[in-house]
Amino acid sequence: MTDSFTTNVPARLDRLPWSRFHWLVVAALGITWILDGLEVTLVGSLSPAISEGLGLSTTQIGLSGSAYILGAVLGALVFGRLTDTFGRRRLFTITVAVYLVATIATGFAWDFWSFMLFRFLTGAGIGGEYGAVNSAIQELIPARRRGYTDLAINGSFWLGAALGAMGSLIVLDPNLIDQAWGWRLAFIIGGLLALIVIWVRRYIPESPRWLMTHGHPEEALAVIEAIEARVERDTGRPLGHTNDLPTLRLRPMRTSWFDIARSLVVRHPKRTVLGLVLMATQAFCYNAIFFTYALILTKFYEVPAASIGWFILPFAAGNFLGPLLLGHFFDSVGRKPMIALTYGLAGALLCATGWMFSAGLLTATTQTAAWTVIFFFASAGASAAYLTVGESFPLETRAVTISLFYAFGTLLGGVGGPALFGALIDSGERSQIFWGYLLGGGLMLSAAVVELFLGVAAERKPLEEIAPPLSVIDDVP
Repeated sequence: MTDSFTTNVPARLDRLPWSRFHWLVVAALGITWILDGLEVTLVGSLSPAISEGLGLSTTQIGLSGSAYILGAVLGALVFGRLTDTFGRRRLFTITVAVYLVATIATGFAWDFWSFMLFRFLTGAGIGGEYGAVNSAIQELIPARRRGYTDLAINGSFWLGAALGAMGSLIVLDPNLIDQAWGWRLAFIIGGLLALIVIWVRRYIPESPRWLMTHGHPEEALAVIEAIEARVERDTGRPLGHTNDLPTLRLRPMRTSWFDIARSLVVRHPKRTVLGLVLMATQAFCYNAIFFTYALILTKFYEVPAASIGWFILPFAAGNFLGPLLLGHFFDSVGRKPMIALTYGLAGALLCATGWMFSAGLLTATTQTAAWTVIFFFASAGASAAYLTVGESFPLETRAVTISLFYAFGTLLGGVGGPALFGALIDSGERSQIFWGYLLGGGLMLSAAVVELFLGVAAERKPLEEIAPPLSVIDDVP
């Protein structure tokens, strides 16, 4: 540790032109969500095959989804705190390794309880990724493109979902793979793919922002100089001098849980309420519907299990295209109007679709089309929720704050969602399921209203301007 020092590292990061270095960051960190989407979709698409192979009921499938989410919650809390303590780079390697081992183990599950355990551990790895990866993204990407980049990376989950859907068409084809091993093979291959993530991430440096607030200004300076040299080579243009860039004076500090609580409750209470609402409502909406997606299609529309992937593909496309096509508006139009709009539209459309489902007005195709449109907007809003909780609080607590909001929001909205919808589907009554859709839509609409009142105008602003570091002494002209 060192005494107080002056640094212009944040301004040097934010002034960088877009280059191949930033594309590397996007690829290396975004691939995590591709694997997460692959993992979750495999369970959704393969749930009928898993149910048959392990003798699980619909309710048990829903409970396994809840176990995955519960693991993600606990993993987020543990690894999120460690990320703020030991650094972004170290932890996003450990967490993906946990995911790798647990996913492969899932392919060797022998009964309900072993399947639940391995799903729990897989969730723990993915939950740990949320704090580490989102912190690294926001701290390495220039402020003017932070919103779009963060949304696009979080939206890449649905590229994995599409891959999982297509993979399910292969592993569930009895002409290609023995069905006793089809779903197991899918998990084993999915876990092995995480090796690619570990290899690519070797090229991502530690966040200079994390280094400067943990008493390593010389190392932070060395990292930013290396990044600048790489950007200059990539673009073929010199960046110029740094003498006139804004600076901060910092005194490194060890952040305690008291400091974290004070930041959430005393310094930024409105942002805390906003983050909880955004995270909990999107978690309920997503987890309740997506974890039981295949069950609705098979039970109410008699779609064969081997064909589920064809219906997930357009749904995944809508979810991926939402953040990709709408993301730049979160940097130009602004966070508050866009988050409110996407949450509000998704909630209203979900209520309307739920009524149409209960009235028997939809087919498997039109039901999928409706879900695709709903989650085109919901996906952009949900990705923006992670962006909001990351950029709205001080740097020293960023990873653990993201993890806390993810954990608490998911506990409120995610763990109960799959189990609730699994039980409602087991009832066989469309009217019962409609109440679940109405609840999910109503929660999204309420979140849109909260965003209008409590939203933060963080677009194109440096992170240190939105939420000054806890260790800042004063601004240095």
